[in-house]
Amino acid sequence: MAAPKTPDPKPDPCSVCQGTGEVSRTVQVGRKRRVVGKQTGFCLNCLGSGEAPAE
Repeated sequence: MAAPKTPDPKPDPCSVCQGTGEVSRTVQVGRKRRVVGKQTGFCLNCLGSGEAPAE
């Protein structure tokens, strides 16, 4: 009988996006650079995967 397999350990979440794969940036408009809201985009540290990049 074969020994039971142990599951692979889960990778650490990204420290920048906390594992979501998205980050928020403030959007500024006008000459006085007024803040009008936030925009989400994918994390450039982990490229949207949510996993910590290999060192």
